[in-house]
Amino acid sequence: MKLKLVALALLATTSIASAADLPARTYTKAPIVSPAYNWSGFYIGAMGGYGWSDSQGMDLKGGFAGGTLGYNWQGVGSPWVFGIEAEGAWSDIGQTVGVVGLATAGTKIEGFGSVSGRVGYAFNNVLVYGKGGVGFASNKVNLTFLGASANDTKTLVGYSVGGGVEFGFAQNWSAKVEYLYAGYGSEDYFNGFLRSGDIEVQTIKAGLNYRFGAY
Repeated sequence: MKLKLVALALLATTSIASAADLPARTYTKAPIVSPAYNWSGFYIGAMGGYGWSDSQGMDLKGGFAGGTLGYNWQGVGSPWVFGIEAEGAWSDIGQTVGVVGLATAGTKIEGFGSVSGRVGYAFNNVLVYGKGGVGFASNKVNLTFLGASANDTKTLVGYSVGGGVEFGFAQNWSAKVEYLYAGYGSEDYFNGFLRSGDIEVQTIKAGLNYRFGAY
């Protein structure tokens, strides 16, 4: 019995000595994983582009530039993004026809905008979205005859629908490309002397947004 105990004691002593000779275990920190891009928060931006219309036999076309204000909400871990957005732009979308020196008739959308709801699907920092809401425009009609001229401006109200792609290239910055279709109701000009008919305008724009409190 004593011999067995002595043998066990020697074995334990040998094991402890061998363990002491082993090199110390090294520990490495787990890599830091950056959080996924999140689209939540208020944003403000600038945009501009080109618009055209061939409705009512017209051939309206021209450029525009303006601003954007909106808010996005994206749940944690969800790819769906919901938001509301307001846009307004100065515009030069118009057309003038007539006989030079005798009479001309022109119409120009001097400004337009929209208030829309947005629904998008995010692929991390790439957002594909659709939007739709109320559209409005300030439309000016100008008539001239033998040097005399008259003009009348009306506010047109209708709807707008479209969609686009937005790319977040920094924590607070994103860029977008968007198509929008707007249908405006008709209006009477010059006390009912002229009626415009419904005007349909298509636009393509590029924009740059700054998001507050982005993470």
